Amino acid sequence: MGAKDILRQLYVDHHGWLKGWLRQRLGDREHAADIAHDTFLRLLVSGRMPGQQEGRSYLVQIARNLVIDQWRRQRIERAYLDSIAHLPEPESPSLEERAMILETLMQIDAMLDRMPARVRAAFLMSQFEGLGYGQIAERLQVSVSSVQKYMIRAIQSCYQVLYDA
Repeated sequence: MGAKDILRQLYVDHHGWLKGWLRQRLGDREHAADIAHDTFLRLLVSGRMPGQQEGRSYLVQIARNLVIDQWRRQRIERAYLDSIAHLPEPESPSLEERAMILETLMQIDAMLDRMPARVRAAFLMSQFEGLGYGQIAERLQVSVSSVQKYMIRAIQSCYQVLYDA
């Protein structure tokens, strides 16, 4: 049985159940239907199909990730809109600029999320607090050479985002 056949069978067997499961958790029928649809779409795009006994758990994991991604995006969008709300009309970014900025913020958030905790902490301390490697090492209670390695990994992550874009 090919991937499309497996997907079709998963859809027939579990789509209604997944919508109901999402509706209970989200409290919104339309939002649940959208996430259920996006779950199967993500499965189709990935091409990775679950085993016969893993169908529901696999779909639930994808759906949970989509919900988390949506909540994250909404949180970032709210924070951005709050930060520009005080700007006078002529200085406020256009809708197109806002969309581009939000997309960039989402990429940065995803990049930071993929970094190991210490790498992310070292990077943020360096970039936003202006701390030197010695100060970062002291705060993280690691050696300066560890901070150097963390920063290399962080910079590689930044370049990867640029490369992917």
